[in-house]
This record gives sequence, structure tokens and C-alpha cells, in this order.
Amino acid sequence: MRIATQRSPNTLNPILSANTTEGMINRLSFDLLISVDASGKHLLPMLAAAIPTLANGGISASGTAITYHLRPGVRWQDGAPFTSRDVKFTWQAIMNDNNNVNSRNGYERVASVDTPNPLTVVFHLKAKFAPFVGTVFAESDSAYCILPAHLLAAYHDLNHVPFNNMPIGTGPFRVVKWLHGDRVELVANDDYFRGKPKLRRIIVRDVPDENTSINLLRTHEIDWIFEASPETVNELRPLDAAGTIKLLYDAAPSTYRMYMNTSRPALHDVRVRQAIAYTVDKKLLVDRLTGGTAVVATADQPNFSPFYEPNVQTYSVDPQKAKALLRAAGYTFGADGSAQKNGKQLSLQVSYNVENATRRAIAVQVQAELKGIGIDAPLKSYPANLMFATFGQGGILTNAKYDLNISGWTAGYDPDDYSLYGCDQFPPAGSNYTRYCSPEMQRLQRQALGSYDEETRKKAYSGIQKLLAHDVPDIDLFYFRFLQPINPAFKNFAPNPMNEAWNAFLWEL
Repeated sequence: MRIATQRSPNTLNPILSANTTEGMINRLSFDLLISVDASGKHLLPMLAAAIPTLANGGISASGTAITYHLRPGVRWQDGAPFTSRDVKFTWQAIMNDNNNVNSRNGYERVASVDTPNPLTVVFHLKAKFAPFVGTVFAESDSAYCILPAHLLAAYHDLNHVPFNNMPIGTGPFRVVKWLHGDRVELVANDDYFRGKPKLRRIIVRDVPDENTSINLLRTHEIDWIFEASPETVNELRPLDAAGTIKLLYDAAPSTYRMYMNTSRPALHDVRVRQAIAYTVDKKLLVDRLTGGTAVVATADQPNFSPFYEPNVQTYSVDPQKAKALLRAAGYTFGADGSAQKNGKQLSLQVSYNVENATRRAIAVQVQAELKGIGIDAPLKSYPANLMFATFGQGGILTNAKYDLNISGWTAGYDPDDYSLYGCDQFPPAGSNYTRYCSPEMQRLQRQALGSYDEETRKKAYSGIQKLLAHDVPDIDLFYFRFLQPINPAFKNFAPNPMNEAWNAFLWEL
């Protein structure tokens, strides 16, 4: 099977990965302890033999000890047995400050890890952490698969080891070749513990131009365009109707959003951020760019989530309100309409990754809308593998080398968004790309994360969404469904909301 992706991976090591493309490729070769089924509603044991719960004793009565019993008989692709040592080592590698991980959210809440026998792991938490089972080595917003201790434990750090180019996992496919900037080739691991893969070979191709990808799919030179951008839907629908391709809509906890770098002096002022919110026409974006496949967003929790809060502050398009807010923030308007302070025009660069047609179109629209309230908004594009690289890899978002950024976010199974908004979650500790920090956010997050009671957590996330709508560290533009254009002969493709490759061993062509 041949897969087209927009971006080239920076690494094939799952704990150093930082975007959904790398996450999908990782899951061809590696496994989590816990995954999620195609509905997105049910946890599934993978390398774990069962889901830890209060009822089965996997979660202690205190809520601070989580015990995993591991699946017996699992082997690494080099034949070595998978054991509890691998789980403990991977946690240690994630917590190793020398490793360029994207986030430590959840993992840093662990005080210690015990391995009483080869098939048992016990995580001792510093305090209750409600999202733990759905986050750590599970389908989180930074899903880390388990690494082989016997191959990697001797290294000081994992940033530049040969393993990152030719990894050995427990997964259904084994990497046999990586031609950087061109393709990754994998072959079936017939000893895979969930069953012999039905496909014999997978080739993941770098195809940065989406028009090229569509033509390759039309002529059956590829079999799947990985996460096609929403703007391509109008070109793909006729091909779907003709039976040339099959177009799937994959619901996910995902938003297209505009990040605001609050460490920039202008954007540190909430009035400037709110002014920008009053200029962005979200409905126009949905209508023009998604063919009606998306829904206008209000905060980061998706509208299908039980934690979604609909009653938040919203921003209709109102340039006059926007200008009033800028005046309140100390800006005046010149004869040409430009917003100025101390004789200098307010200028905010809008960045996006060049491969994504939808993000490029959003950036152009935002540029025009900001010009309408006197803000200069030059555009800047970056290749995706630089835009979304980890902090240690020099990523644009992770190193806050931007003013405004058009990109997206895919959350995990749990509603936990602390890695995005926690004061101690600035990269590399987490994914707080906006550098937003609020005492009230910290208080609400403590409530959300410190209880296993769902109603308590719902109340906290309601407050979090209301606070985000007021403080606008980022603007969630729309909730979207991933477009997954595939060859009609591609069978058993059933993405869960966080990762498409969770059941790759069942894929057929």
C-alpha cells in the first residue's frame, strides 16, 4: 500500500515525534499500552492486558498507584521479549532532560515506577491525575509508544542515535528503508502479537503538493492521502461520486486554530487579542474552505465531546469593536487607517506551513481582515517539518518564533488540555505554544485533573472553555473532520479519532 503525506518526518523515534504524520508512521511500527476503538468512546488494551480501573484494582483507592499487567508473549521485531523494563525505560527516556521530547504532560506527574516482575508495571503518582490511563502511553495529544530498553538504555540521549532512522518496535510493520525527503518503506512483521498483517508492504511517500496527491490517487499510483486538508473537498467529492476514490470523513477532537504568541508585547494585552477575534470571520472560512464539512468553533473541546461547553463568549465580525479595543490598548489610527503606538504601526506576522492549502487560504483571509482594522500582517510560510518540530529540533511553534500562526490541534482521548495552557507547560515541558499563563486557568486545571469524578471534571472544563473564550490565547476557527481519500480497494480502514493506524494489521488492499 502507498500513502501520500504532506510532510517528511523528522524522526522515526516515537518519543521525539511532534506531529500527526510522525504519529501515524510510528503506529505502523510501535504500540501503546492503551488505545481507543474506531468510535473514540472505548479504551482498548494493546501492550497492556487490561485497562486499569478502580473496579479491577488497577487504580488504587488513593488514586495514586496505577498498575498495568502486560500482555504475555509479545516480542520486539528483533526477537527480544517485551517486558516491564521497556515501559519503565521509556518513561525514564521521556523524563530525561537530554531528550528532545515534545511534551511531558502526565509523565512528569509520576514519582516512581516499579517493575515487580516482567509483566507488571506500577506507576506511583505524586498526586491524583484523572487523565492518566487515557494519557500516559495512550491516545493522548502526544501519544508515546513503548521503546526497547535492550537497544537504547546505554545511550546518554536518543536525539541522534541510528535507531531514529531504522527503528525496532513491537508493531505490525518493520521499517526497512528511509530515504529522507522521499519515502519510508516498511514490511510486514508476521510475528505481530495481534495477528499476522494482511498487507505485505507499505510505502509512505512525501508529497508536499496536494494537487499532486489528488492526481496520484486518481490514477491509483497511491492508495491514501493522509489527512487531506479541508479545502480539497470540492475537488475530491466528484471523484468520490464517480467511484474513482472513496472519501471518508474522520471525526476527531481537532480544530483549525490561530495561535497568538502572548510573549510578544502587543499580544500580551488581552484587548489586542480580543480585537483580533472580532475581525476573523469563522463562518466565511467554513463556507469557503471546507465545503460545509466543518463547524464554527468556540473553544478547544470538540462539539461532540461530553465536555463541550456551548455557552461561552463569542465574537461576531465587528471591526468597530475591534478598533475600540485597540484604542483602549493605547493605539491610535493614522490617516491611512493604520493602528499605531509610539509612531510605529502594529505589525503581526501570520505564519503557516506551506504544504497545507487550507491553512494558506486562511492566512490570506486573516491578513486582509487584520488590514481592515489597521494591523499590518505579512505572511510567512515554513515547511511543516520545521513548523512542527520539537523544541530541541528548533521548531517554529515550540520555540515561539512567530506572532500569529495558522495550524491545527488534535487532542487526545481525555479532555485534558493542560499541556496547552499550563503555566509550566512551555516547550519543551509541554505544548503551550502561546506562552499563556493565568492563575485562574491553573485553579480550574487543578480541579479538572485532581478528580476521577466526571461531573466534577465537566464543571471544571466548562470554566476552562469560558476562560479561554475571554482570554483568547488562541482562536479556535472550526472543528473539522479529517478528510481521508482512499483507493476504493483499501479495506478495514477504520481510523479512531486520534490515530489512523491503530488497526493497521487488519488493513487489506
